[in-house]
Amino acid sequence: MLAIDTLNQFYGESHTLWDLSLDVPSGQCTCVMGRNGVGKTTLLKCVMGEVPIKTGELTYDGEIPLTRRRLEDRSRLGIGYVPQGRQIFPLLTVEENLRTGLAARRDGAKRIPERIYELFPVLWEMRHRRGGDLSGGQQQQLAIGRALVLEPRLLILDEPGEGIQPNIVAEIGEVIRKLNREDGMTVLLAEQKLPFVRKYADRFVILDRGRPVAQGAIDELGDDLIKRHLTV
Repeated sequence: MLAIDTLNQFYGESHTLWDLSLDVPSGQCTCVMGRNGVGKTTLLKCVMGEVPIKTGELTYDGEIPLTRRRLEDRSRLGIGYVPQGRQIFPLLTVEENLRTGLAARRDGAKRIPERIYELFPVLWEMRHRRGGDLSGGQQQQLAIGRALVLEPRLLILDEPGEGIQPNIVAEIGEVIRKLNREDGMTVLLAEQKLPFVRKYADRFVILDRGRPVAQGAIDELGDDLIKRHLTV
């Protein structure tokens, strides 16, 4: 679904991603892991087009080059994005927040897909409440729902469990599983919660100082890799 080939990225004089290559298989959940500051968020922003890359290639769906496409064009190709910090509109209602995602649909649809409310019933219950009045976990569900309004083929999530109560984190994990297994959606996420990753991810890649140091099927994420690259 997504191929990243020898990607290099700089912030000023700082070389943040080094010759990074990664394949994200279709219909699976791939998790980017690593300690703070190793380049996880930067990688996701590069994929989405929020930050430019210096060299390298991004290919979507086997043949579509992304490298020079604008962020809004990537959305219209079917790539949904939930940034770290959620970035919902606090003064808009839940329904209005969801409707903002309709603008990026290629088919021009004007209705919120029923699937959103099936996955997140709380959004239906609170559809007339302002986004800023929701709890942190509910805001994260709203942010994911807004990305799903696109009915994307690839969903990118940056730290979806950060600062959220455990029961909501588990609900988000189950939604990811449904999206993979029932909708055939591909998920690329950055996450540091090991139990979450082991339960819901199919594959992992570990970054260290902007370089991939290990990747594979989730059952290959052993204690030695965790001790060397993930423990603080």
